[in-house]
Amino acid sequence: MHERLRSGSLGAVPCLLLICASAVAGVAAPGSDPAATLRQRHVSMQEQLRTNQFGRPLVLDSIETADRLQGDIYAIVDYPLDKVSAGLASPDHWCDVMLLHINTKYCHAMAGPSGTVLRVNVGGKKQEALADSGRIEFRFSAAAATPDYFATALDAENGPLGTSDYRVRLEAVALPNARTFVHLTYSYTINLAARLAMKTYLGTVGNDKVGFTLSSTQVGGQASHIGGVRGLVERNTMRYYLAIDSFLGATDAVAAVRLEHRLQSWFTAVERYPRQLHEMDRAEYLEMKRAEHLRQQTER
Repeated sequence: MHERLRSGSLGAVPCLLLICASAVAGVAAPGSDPAATLRQRHVSMQEQLRTNQFGRPLVLDSIETADRLQGDIYAIVDYPLDKVSAGLASPDHWCDVMLLHINTKYCHAMAGPSGTVLRVNVGGKKQEALADSGRIEFRFSAAAATPDYFATALDAENGPLGTSDYRVRLEAVALPNARTFVHLTYSYTINLAARLAMKTYLGTVGNDKVGFTLSSTQVGGQASHIGGVRGLVERNTMRYYLAIDSFLGATDAVAAVRLEHRLQSWFTAVERYPRQLHEMDRAEYLEMKRAEHLRQQTER
């Protein structure tokens, strides 16, 4: 969900495009059993979950079409489903998740005319006034909650600079031994203006950025990681998955240290993949996020 292009309105595009869409899709077909479908996916992915580049049971996919982008992560987390459900059924907790990302400046859950809305501001990789950031509003809904399956959704009709139809979904199914299989997806539609803005970013300050998937193009006789828009989507999908995992890992901490636990955990997790995700040092990140958290308490 975000990587700033440059200063000015264009600079907010990647963060607005990609945080705003952060989420989870992969909804089962109408009339099917979504829990059974997700369990079948877990079985079919056993080898990928065991053997991959991430050092954890995780599979990352991305799709780019002429007018739409999507990222998906399937992963096993070491928390029981009831803990996942209790944490991620709350819109306030989704704000806690989103705020771990470097480009999220503000998130507030509030009542809207059609239900709960998450008001989110995104911007650059530095402290900045909310007036200098971009805003998008997500409709929040808890789609399903049973003893063995959980799903929730975030949706926005419109986004910045030619983006629209944001669909954010998270689904999870219980596994043995107090573990959970989760599927995180986000997708959104882009028009020509959005594609041109992203192309400008990726051709300038973002030209050295890569994703996680290996491309068929070889560099020096070795396969290289994809770049471009798919690389952008993959980086932000991973950042948000790690935010979810860090949030869940801190839920049992006492309230006084819960925020610090989340921040430290997220930064440590991100730095496991420096080629794709490194943006700043730990001290800079912690200073920025502590200040943004303080602002959360005073500005509504």
